[in-house]
Amino acid sequence: MSAWLLPDHIADVLPSEARHIEDLRRDLLDVARRHGYELVIPPMVEHLQALLTGAGTERALDTFQLVDQLSGKTLGVRPDITPQVARIDAHLLNRQGVTRLCYCGPVLHTRVQRARASREPLQLGAEIYGHAGLEADLEALDLAQAFMGEAGLQGVRFDLGDARIFPAILSQSGLEAKAQAELREAVACKSLPTAVPSAGRLSQPVQSALAFLVQAYGDIQLLDEAEQALAGFPQALAAIQDLRWLAGHLGHLPLSFDLADMSGYAYYTGVRFAAYTPGCSDAVLRGGRYDEVGAAFGRKRPAVGFSLDLKTWVQHVPALPLGAAIRAPWSEDTELRSVIARLREQGHTVVCVLPGHESEVDEFDCDRELIRVNDRWVVQSLSI
Repeated sequence: MSAWLLPDHIADVLPSEARHIEDLRRDLLDVARRHGYELVIPPMVEHLQALLTGAGTERALDTFQLVDQLSGKTLGVRPDITPQVARIDAHLLNRQGVTRLCYCGPVLHTRVQRARASREPLQLGAEIYGHAGLEADLEALDLAQAFMGEAGLQGVRFDLGDARIFPAILSQSGLEAKAQAELREAVACKSLPTAVPSAGRLSQPVQSALAFLVQAYGDIQLLDEAEQALAGFPQALAAIQDLRWLAGHLGHLPLSFDLADMSGYAYYTGVRFAAYTPGCSDAVLRGGRYDEVGAAFGRKRPAVGFSLDLKTWVQHVPALPLGAAIRAPWSEDTELRSVIARLREQGHTVVCVLPGHESEVDEFDCDRELIRVNDRWVVQSLSI
């Protein structure tokens, strides 16, 4: 095996794609800042115990571990940035009011999360802490929409659900945790719960509600059907009313509803959402409310947010045109070097062409050239 062969699902990012990713990163973080979000940069590694606090076994299996040569303690490479941001909110900022934070950085997974995915996503996200009302959920959705508009994603559809509906139904089941987990798996796979052995112990109302939930996918009319089918489950009805409120404020967007979506079941505590675009089989963005995220750090605060993988996004959004640049000859002439330095200070990109490599500028659109005219260096357009 070649010594230069990278691990499976790990890849270099070459100039054109790197430029595309960086352009997108800057644009999206600028959008977040215009919406009032402050940038934080958590570390790549933490003590394993802190990194996995509240994350459970699944995150432990996703986390690379190493030994700190300074302390001898076990460290973990972050598989997700959201818990780190919750730690920053809880312990470092410790604000009482609303806090808006955004971030962007690489994460590392021991396992592939989905087909053809990288094990080193570049995760970008935004979080709102300190407000329990639906206004925060709507703000997160508005920011997600602004991200997709800025990136030029076309044909975006938002899929909404609520993590409270399934537990609301099971609260009347009387089943132990293991049997509830079996039912959850069946609903997640869109299988009728009657296929689960424990289903025979369910009351008729619970069986009927679960049978509806398996098929509960559709447009806004689904919420009317859900209110009838789940009339005996007050907490589920409250969740449906929240979805209806959000839909009323998002009526300008293509919306769908999946009340049986179990993604992030152990994580989300309320409204959850995902964004899809034509040509991509998986969601390009996921988020929702996770009010329990700070509890593991000793400070439970209302929280809602979302995240995305920039490496996935660049495959589905149009690349920006090459940046305009000025082509200049290489020379020891002090006047020329002074002119080049001054142009760069003014914000221009100047590419010095080394002798013998006059046609090798690939990542810039050299639409101007620095030439000598009447003993002066001047910038001349190359357009025809």
